[in-house]
Amino acid sequence: MTDIRLSKEDTARIVAKIKDYFVDELDQDIGGFEAEFLIDFFAKEIGPHFYNQGLADAQTLFNEKAEELTYQIHELEKPTS
Repeated sequence: MTDIRLSKEDTARIVAKIKDYFVDELDQDIGGFEAEFLIDFFAKEIGPHFYNQGLADAQTLFNEKAEELTYQIHELEKPTS
């Protein structure tokens, strides 16, 4: 897995959300620099869990679609006797 890279716009948007959260929920003011450190921390420590879950979800969906396709192919078969 490669490192998670966010655009400057996405980073700025997330920083604003983190700062708002800290003010609204924790009644604490943090700066943008601290918020970016939090983003990096969560991306490194929690990001792989979300990534792995996304892969598992994709694998499940792929298997379901492959099973549907197999069923549809069998429906196309012609009788041979």
